[in-house]
Amino acid sequence: MGCSDKKMTFTTNSPQETMELAQRLAESLKGGEVIAFYGGMGAGKTAFTRGLAIGLGAGDVASSPTFALVNEYSGRLVLEHFDMYRIESWEDLYSTGFFDYLDTDRVLAVEWSENIEAALPDNVIRVEIRPGPEESQRLITILGWEGEL
Repeated sequence: MGCSDKKMTFTTNSPQETMELAQRLAESLKGGEVIAFYGGMGAGKTAFTRGLAIGLGAGDVASSPTFALVNEYSGRLVLEHFDMYRIESWEDLYSTGFFDYLDTDRVLAVEWSENIEAALPDNVIRVEIRPGPEESQRLITILGWEGEL
């Protein structure tokens, strides 16, 4: 891994295309990556995570972990799906178990990463999802990923 300044931007035209982009990313993950999501409510973060789970062989199982704070999906690699929406302090963050998952071979998908910016590792993969000009479009910027998509 390692930190990278590489930046890729994609336009997807449906939740299905967002999932397919994430599947391509997932197929090249080796384990231990932290994927930090940025984007407003309904931007497509859970659809992207659903694509990661499918790409890792866990199936179409991902849903928003808002009430559980973390969901686990097992495939070729274990995907830990965090929702940091309600995290307001270091104490809150510790209670999620987030730090226990760092430096493992698990892939961490972290929604609402802006709430835990100071706790993210240096080699994080940042995925920013914004609405596009059309209602179903999403502009997805991936920063820090070394591979091709």
